[in-house]
Amino acid sequence: MSKIITLGEIMLRLAPEGYGRFVQAETLGATYGGGEANVAVSLAGYGLDAAFVTKLPKHEIGQAAVNSLRRFGVDTSKIVRGGDRVGLYYLEKGASCRASKVIYDRAGSAIALAEASEFNWEEIFSGVEWFHFTGITPALSEKAAKLCEAAAAAAAAAKNKGITVSCDLNYRKNLWSKEKAGEVMGRLMQYVDVCIANEEDASDVFGIHAPDTDITSGHISHDGYIQVAKQLVERFKFKYVAITLRESISANDNNWAAMLYDGSGALFSKKYPLHIVDRVGGGDSFGAGLIYGFITKLEPQATLEFAVAASALKHTIEGDFNLVSVDEVNKLAGGDASGRVQR
Repeated sequence: MSKIITLGEIMLRLAPEGYGRFVQAETLGATYGGGEANVAVSLAGYGLDAAFVTKLPKHEIGQAAVNSLRRFGVDTSKIVRGGDRVGLYYLEKGASCRASKVIYDRAGSAIALAEASEFNWEEIFSGVEWFHFTGITPALSEKAAKLCEAAAAAAAAAKNKGITVSCDLNYRKNLWSKEKAGEVMGRLMQYVDVCIANEEDASDVFGIHAPDTDITSGHISHDGYIQVAKQLVERFKFKYVAITLRESISANDNNWAAMLYDGSGALFSKKYPLHIVDRVGGGDSFGAGLIYGFITKLEPQATLEFAVAASALKHTIEGDFNLVSVDEVNKLAGGDASGRVQR
């Protein structure tokens, strides 16, 4: 079994029931999630050996976060315990022409205040094949940025042992500015082999724009995103760039596809029309599917199709975690999107 490490923050998610608004909610449902934790859960569900690294308080809420990962088979043995807070985020799901809304309450969380020296990187990366992080974690604080840099540098130093490093740019405007993101992520990219982004990230973080594209209207240019990927590879020497391509028709209905670029050419996936149950974690499930394809040595087109099908399925599942099997993903990737009852 392959050992994959993801590093980041797991948060307590609080959300009104269904499509209720914050101002009308009398109760909030509580679940756990977060970019890199979502990736670890997906990979564990595919039968891979996935570990999540973070720092969480020793109190009961911190333990509940650990338990939420253990429940789905994620290795939590490398989690450092300490600090006072588990980060929170509030989610109000959008409908029709009303957009979804996220409010963060994560300042001063245990991982945001963690020191890089609290983690034994040599032990963490022993026997590891893949390391994954996102642009969300370094956005939390200066300490979190240094933590990501220490982890990425340690993983890169172990590359002679076969470790691949991936990063999902995952720009969040509520966490930091485009200028700060470009500065910090620019430093981190020197360690990255596989860069994952959505249709906006390269523009927001690195100022690389896709020509003939308007994400608000849902117009996506394939040639434009080939140019984006090409510029990213030229600037940072990535082995692969993967970009998800979301055409937003409404909060409930999107078209979903992706591109994989290897420096010499681009592959595009089939496009899925989605009626969305919960879109949070859609990009994370794509990243996990991509990692699964690379780890299990699928052909590049098959890897891309697996990742897109996996993330399409995530949009049908409540909560951050993508709770699907390899068989379910392969069935959809193979062309069965009928949704017929399985008996």
